[in-house]
Amino acid sequence: MHLARFPRARFAHLPTPLEPLPRLGAELGIDLWVKRDDCTGLAGGGNKTRKLEFLLGEALALGADTLVTQGAVQSNHVRQTIAAGARYGLATEVILEERTGSKAGDYMGNGNVLLDRLMGASIRFVPAGTDMNEELEASAEIVRRRGGKPYVIPGGGSNTVGALGYVDCARELVTQADGLDLKIDRLVTATGSAGTHAGLVAGFAAQSVNIPILGFGVRAPKAKQEENVFNLAVATAETIGAAGRVRREAVVADCDYVGEGYGLVDQGVIDALALAARTEGLLLDPVYSGKAMKGLIDQARKGTFKNERVVFLHTGGAQGLFGYQSVLEPALG
Repeated sequence: MHLARFPRARFAHLPTPLEPLPRLGAELGIDLWVKRDDCTGLAGGGNKTRKLEFLLGEALALGADTLVTQGAVQSNHVRQTIAAGARYGLATEVILEERTGSKAGDYMGNGNVLLDRLMGASIRFVPAGTDMNEELEASAEIVRRRGGKPYVIPGGGSNTVGALGYVDCARELVTQADGLDLKIDRLVTATGSAGTHAGLVAGFAAQSVNIPILGFGVRAPKAKQEENVFNLAVATAETIGAAGRVRREAVVADCDYVGEGYGLVDQGVIDALALAARTEGLLLDPVYSGKAMKGLIDQARKGTFKNERVVFLHTGGAQGLFGYQSVLEPALG
C-alpha cells in the first residue's frame, strides 16, 4: 500500500476524527463510534473529497483544464468536484440527472445546487433515466472542440483511481484504532456508487485486517450492489499490488432500507436524522448517511450488533438537507 506511487493533490483535512457516540449508542444498546468523513474540509466536506485527492492528482498530471462529471440533482460528489476544480483553477462541466423526479423549488435550487452555482460550475439538467455515460462523453467532446482538455470523473468518483482514497482511509482508520487500543468489530457505511465501500474492502484486505464491513444500500438491489462493489474492490486491489486478496464474502450490502428509491425520503430516514441530531448533534444527509443510519438503528434494535463495537462511517452531505426542507419540515413537528 505504497500510495505515494499515485499522483495526488492534497487538500483534505486528514486524518478525520474517530469519535464515540455515547448517547446514541446507549439509545441503541451498542458501543457506537463514528468516523467523521463529513469533516474532510472541501466545500463542507464528505467522502468524495478523499477520492478527489487522487482523481485531481491524475487530472493535473495529465494537464487537464476542465473536469467533467455527473450526479443526481442534490449530488454531494458534484459539489465537492466543483470545489476541487475551483481550488486548482479548473473549469467544471456538470450534468445533473433529475433522478428522483422532484421539481420542488428547494430540491432544484437550494442545498448542493445552490453551492454548485455559487462555485461557478457550468450545469445542465437531464431527465431521469438518461444514459449518464453518454452524457459525460458528449460534454467532454464539447470541451475538446473548443480547445480544452477534459478529465472525466464518473458518478461518485467511483473508479480505481477514486477508490484509492478509501484504501487510504482503511489504513488511517486502523492506525487510529490501534493508537486508541480500540478493537473494531464492524464498520458500517452507506454504499451507492461503490467506490467508498470497494476502497475500504481492498484497503483492509491489503493490510490483512479482518474488520467486517456492512454497507447499507441507497439505490441498487443487493445482488447488483454487491457485484459492483466486489468488481471494483478486486480491480482496486490489483492496482495497489494486492491482487487476489479480496474475498467475495467480504462484500456485504443490505439493501432493505432503500425505501421507495434513490434520494426519496421516508419516515424511517427522518427519524434516523432526528435521532442522530438530538442525541449527538450529528447532522446526517437524507440520501446516503441518513439511510445507512436508518438501517443501523433498525438492525441494532433487532440485536444484530449485540456485544459489538460498531464504527459508523459518516460520508457527509448535510448540505443536502436544505434541498429537502419541504419534505423534512412537516415531518419533524
